[in-house]
Amino acid sequence: MKILKHKSLKELNTFGIDVNAEHFIIINHENELTDLLKKGNSHNFKILGGGSNLLLTQNIKGTLLKNEIKGIDIVLENEDEVLVRVGGGENWHEFVMWAVARNYGGIENLSLIPGTVGAAPIQNIGAYGVELKDVFEGLNFIHFENGKEISFNHKECNFAYRNSIFKNELKGKIFISRVFFRLSKPPHKINISYGAIKDNLEEKGIKNPSIKNISDTIIEIRESKLPNPAAIGNSGSFFKNPEIKEEEFKKIKNKFPNIPSYPMPNNMIKIPAAWLIDQCQLKGVRYGNTGCYKNQPLVLVNYGNATGEEIKSFSERVQGLVKNKFGISISPEVNIW
Repeated sequence: MKILKHKSLKELNTFGIDVNAEHFIIINHENELTDLLKKGNSHNFKILGGGSNLLLTQNIKGTLLKNEIKGIDIVLENEDEVLVRVGGGENWHEFVMWAVARNYGGIENLSLIPGTVGAAPIQNIGAYGVELKDVFEGLNFIHFENGKEISFNHKECNFAYRNSIFKNELKGKIFISRVFFRLSKPPHKINISYGAIKDNLEEKGIKNPSIKNISDTIIEIRESKLPNPAAIGNSGSFFKNPEIKEEEFKKIKNKFPNIPSYPMPNNMIKIPAAWLIDQCQLKGVRYGNTGCYKNQPLVLVNYGNATGEEIKSFSERVQGLVKNKFGISISPEVNIW
């Protein structure tokens, strides 16, 4: 365990926002946190993973915990699948690469998503037709109130689109230490339902793709659309794709016939937020030190000197323009502190 005071977080968030944490503690093992809690240090905890789904608008008061719990272990294995336990502080993409290298399937479509394994269930991360919940088996977390380590199964996590119990009832109350995944062995059930993947594979003449082919393709697609945070600050997709009722969608489609859509359960329709923002002529627009990325309007960027408040203000401007044009509300996918 490492304890620092007034720690700059500029290099620890992908937006590159320069704010400080009053108290900053690196947690390398569960015992370090439980010992800390036994001493009564359970007030004002916030948790930092990869800093990739976060917009910092002010200095952090209290204590910021950095999850650095590592380790990838096979717990159970049979002819069809493996059960893997992963430390919450492991880098998500590196874990995906670990699985792909061993031909363990299920998370190849989630390649190159930034962040940590411990943060992934909170957001129920997803991309290209796959969500974390599809391979999730369970997790362990430490409750700040009593210092106990508790296990949750799939059902207890209340997974939904970019949502879970950890963003709601348990928000700010727990520290995810280990996550368990059930991954497949060959033959894999691959998912190339998103057109960009299929088109890319066909261009390369790949008819029977391996999970590595799929991972490589998704990495290529993501790199072509999303800016590298090391070059230009961003947190990937800033907004969630909105879901609206089918009746409401029909009215909007009458006015905007070309609006793309995806049917969802319970007569809901999902609309790509990127399309809505693009139709507001915001792709590539710069507003002071921030703006929408030139290749993907869903990505808000820091051109070098933006404050968190500037980016937040711009995001609200984007929301307002979309609402005025389409009558649809879009919500941030990132956490705003």
